[in-house]
Amino acid sequence: MSHAPPLGALLRQYAAGSALTCDPVEQGLLNRGYRLRTTRGRYFLKHHFDPETADPAAIARQHRATQRLADLGVPVAPPLTGTDGRTVAVIGGHAYALHPWIDGRHRQGGQLTTRQCARLGALLGVVHASLERVMPTQGRTPARPTDATGATEGPARAEDSARAGAGGSAAAEGVDPARGADPADTFALIDRLLARVRRHRPHDAFDELARHRLLERRALLERHADRRPPQGGSVGWVHGDFHPFNLLYRDGEPAAIVDWDRLGVHPRAEEAVRAAVIFFVRPVGALDLAKVRAYARAYRRTAGAGPAELAAAVHRVWWERLNDFWMLRWHYERGDTRADPQFPAASALAVWWTREYDTVCEAFAG
Repeated sequence: MSHAPPLGALLRQYAAGSALTCDPVEQGLLNRGYRLRTTRGRYFLKHHFDPETADPAAIARQHRATQRLADLGVPVAPPLTGTDGRTVAVIGGHAYALHPWIDGRHRQGGQLTTRQCARLGALLGVVHASLERVMPTQGRTPARPTDATGATEGPARAEDSARAGAGGSAAAEGVDPARGADPADTFALIDRLLARVRRHRPHDAFDELARHRLLERRALLERHADRRPPQGGSVGWVHGDFHPFNLLYRDGEPAAIVDWDRLGVHPRAEEAVRAAVIFFVRPVGALDLAKVRAYARAYRRTAGAGPAELAAAVHRVWWERLNDFWMLRWHYERGDTRADPQFPAASALAVWWTREYDTVCEAFAG
C-alpha cells in the first residue's frame, strides 16, 4: 500500500482504543480496506479511495442508508459514529470509515445449494424493497455513467464487479443510458484494442485469447446489431455492486452485505440479472441455469418484479455484455492486469449467452 492510514488520529476520533494490528485486506479492485485490532476490539477500516465515490457527503448518505436498512433487519454492517457525531473521518484529505468486523467468508455461486441460491435472490429483493422504503423518492432518475473504462457499474462494476467481481456494472464507451451501447462505437473500440494487441510484446497467450475474442465479438455484433435494446425498466435505489466479494456468509447464511459505494438509482431488475451473471457463471463461461432459476423466482417474489421486467433486463444486460470490454481496456490501456483471471470466463459468457438467449430468458422470467 502506498498510503498508510493515520491510525492514531482515526482511533482518537472514534475513541476506539490503541492499534494492536492493522493488516490490508487484499480483495477488491478499487477500495482499500484494513483488518484492524485495537485494545477495544476488532474493526474493518475502510479508506474511500476511488475518486468517483470518495465524496464525504455521498459516503454519509450511504452510511445513513445502511443504518436504516439495519433497522429493518437487512444484514449490513453500518459504520461506527465518531466522537464528533459523524460516520466519515476526513484526515489529510482522505476519507475513512470504521465498521465493526464481521466474521464470515465470501461464497461463489458454485458453493451455494439451490436453497441458498433462492435465499440470495430473496435477499436482493428485500434490499430493493427496503431501499424503496428508506431512501428519498423525489427526482429519481437513473445516474448517468461517468466512466469511459468500459467497466459496468463495477464490479460491476462489477464490481464488478469486482464484479467477480468486477464487477460490476460500468458503462461502456458510447453508452446512451436510455438505450445501451451503440454498436458503431463498439466496432471502433474493437479496432483500437486489436491494434494494441498486435503491438503488444512479448506476444503471449492472453494476447492470443484477446484477439480471438475481439474478432468473435465483432462477428456477433454484426449479426445482432439490430437488437439494441429500448429504454430500461423500473428504476429505484440499488446497491450498485452486488457480487460475491460484497457479501459475507456465516454458518451458511448471509451475514452482511458490504461496500455500498455504488448506491444509486438504476433499473432494479438489471442489478438482479448482473448479480446472477456474476454469482452463477461457470469457469467455461456458461450460467448454472438451475441456480439462476431458483434465484430469480425468489427475487421476483420479494421485489415484486414481474416476468416481463426480468426478461427486458436480461436483454439489456446481454447487450451490455456483448459490448463490454472493460477487462481488455484495463489490460491494454491502463497496464492493469488485476482483472485478467476473470477474462476467460467473462468473454466466453457473451458467446454462450447469445447462443442460449431464449433459455437464459426463460430461467430468469419463467
